[in-house]
Amino acid sequence: MTQSINYLLIGELAKQANTTKDTIRHYNELGLLKSRKRQAGSRFYTEFHPQCIERIRVIKIGQNLGYTLSQIALYLDDHFNNQISIEQRLKNIHERLEQAKEQQRHIEMVINTLTNYIHVLQELKSSDLDISEQREYLSKMQKEYLTKLNPSSTNDPASN
Repeated sequence: MTQSINYLLIGELAKQANTTKDTIRHYNELGLLKSRKRQAGSRFYTEFHPQCIERIRVIKIGQNLGYTLSQIALYLDDHFNNQISIEQRLKNIHERLEQAKEQQRHIEMVINTLTNYIHVLQELKSSDLDISEQREYLSKMQKEYLTKLNPSSTNDPASN
């Protein structure tokens, strides 16, 4: 005997998945959720498969780990059909970890640069240099900073 599936209307799905109707509409437009249309009189309603609750949880976890919705879309159906091997999952997670570490290095560099810039500005504020000397000093600091970012640009005549 076939068990009937109790599809959910968007409001109930939003409530059970702890998200908004707009989020569900967006995910549905991207093909991340399983839905169907049902006519009731002259109106059409979108109904969602109950598995969408778990699909939304997986999507949210993926987003929190830094995956884009298009990256999540590539693997979502395979995830629910158990068609992703442990090896592939490990590979994907290692790649994402390396991306996160690179982002962390970049953020640390930005924090260090901003901290250094604050110190330079505080020193200039308390210095006896006039405004043109301050500008000249800041310009020199900016050139040094850009050289650190891209050392090969010092040999490029267009960068001068």
